[in-house]
Amino acid sequence: MNIYSFICHVKPRDEHKIDQIFQATLLLVKQKGLAGITMSEIAGAAKIATGTLYIYFESKEKLINELFTQCRKSSVDIYFKDYESSQPFAVGLKRIWFNLLEFRMNHFKESVFMDQCYHSPYITETTKDLTKKMIQPLYKLVERGKAEKELKELDTFMLLIFMVSGINEYVKHSVYSEKKITKASMEDLYNLMWDGIKA
Repeated sequence: MNIYSFICHVKPRDEHKIDQIFQATLLLVKQKGLAGITMSEIAGAAKIATGTLYIYFESKEKLINELFTQCRKSSVDIYFKDYESSQPFAVGLKRIWFNLLEFRMNHFKESVFMDQCYHSPYITETTKDLTKKMIQPLYKLVERGKAEKELKELDTFMLLIFMVSGINEYVKHSVYSEKKITKASMEDLYNLMWDGIKA
């Protein structure tokens, strides 16, 4: 056990300080990208000493994995809000799709961070396995849609990519162009997606 791990072991974690660190990391990733930030930059943005940051996270990889897991848990809570597996397929799909859109709109920094994590060397296999388990209800719903002949008989992952890619690009366009997303445009986007995957 190194000195930082020892200190963390004997000293209770300050959750407020951890949140400062996480928020600073999210902001920096949005501004500079995941690969371009350093621990000293994160400490500066969080307004703490670099040594203090290392007390909480012994490496950038540890910090990124813990933040990614927290973001994924928060996103899943929203993805499956008001969703019941007993609902008719079309009802459940629309509920989850609009929840995905809600998360992307209201938690843009977290979404950008997770997107970059998926394609980075920082996320461990353990973290990847954990996050896959969290979103299993969505995979199961798509499999059910294919079994019930509601969806095209295509690869499940391909269908999921098509479902979420429009959300991702539309929200990014809205944020960077400062163009408001309306209820009508949400429905239009959903209908375009549905027309593309329905059987």
